[in-house]
Amino acid sequence: MRFTYVLLVLFCFSCNNPINKQPAIAIHGGAGIILKGDLSSEKEKLIIEKLDEAISHGYEILKSTGSSTDAVVETIKILENSPLFNAGKGAVFTNQGTIEHDASIMNGENLNAGASTGTMHVKNPITLAHSIMTNSEHVFLSREGAEDFAKSQNLEIVEQDYFYTDFRFNQLEKQKNSISKFGTVGCVAIDINGNLAAGTSTGGMTNKKWGRIGDSPIIGAGTYANNKTCAVSCTGSGEYFIRSVVAYDVSALMEYQKLSLKDAVFKVIHKKLPSIGGDGGLIAIDNKGNIIMDFNTPGMYRASINKDGEKNIAIYVE
Repeated sequence: MRFTYVLLVLFCFSCNNPINKQPAIAIHGGAGIILKGDLSSEKEKLIIEKLDEAISHGYEILKSTGSSTDAVVETIKILENSPLFNAGKGAVFTNQGTIEHDASIMNGENLNAGASTGTMHVKNPITLAHSIMTNSEHVFLSREGAEDFAKSQNLEIVEQDYFYTDFRFNQLEKQKNSISKFGTVGCVAIDINGNLAAGTSTGGMTNKKWGRIGDSPIIGAGTYANNKTCAVSCTGSGEYFIRSVVAYDVSALMEYQKLSLKDAVFKVIHKKLPSIGGDGGLIAIDNKGNIIMDFNTPGMYRASINKDGEKNIAIYVE
């Protein structure tokens, strides 16, 4: 009888213990007019390899009992350090010929969040967003103040020259009379404790003016995470994502209308966003580990490893 009682106690404990959920992770590297044939085979290969490196690294962190927020930060850092994406090293130029970064992160367990905008010398903006979330009483810091905080946190500071790439400079020269609106990196993850997290990082629009800020650093617009529902990171026409509060809208549809993640994302990306002229996409993961990567543009750089350990890397519409 005593042996049976001990087994019963252990069984009940395991039922209530959230540990040992299967982790899952997804990333994006921007959505837009990405058509097969526009990318050289060499560049396509480089992009796929970098997406593979980033998603694999994040998944290993999760498998090694790392937190979802740690996985999001370290995964995005790999994308920020690559000149292939519009974030960190590969960020686009503003109209003034400078390079400015925006980033945000959110923890679904406690709804804590951090974000920064307009920084010019922080090597990895996602680390600044994370430090704001964990080491300050604030959520959103901007420009010089954000950089002063970064220095106080001993984050790596670099000169503007570090972010310069010929590709982005030539892009600015070609688009002096227009604005390119796509290009962002993001990550969503669920760890073995069932905690969700989301992060997003970008250089914004090529040729942007007047200190323009898009959706990426805005909690609820470009980034959102809530253990009750899902974690979301967006990419696309930022002004429309702000007006639609896209990331939060997906979560709200799940919480209040009881939609599945798939149905909530479809409604937002293919119905609500286009109805006001918005285009782009998002990656999302729900509290059961289901992953959705959806977009209404010709392509989106994306990768995922689901709760069964299956990897998917893609660029174009499938």
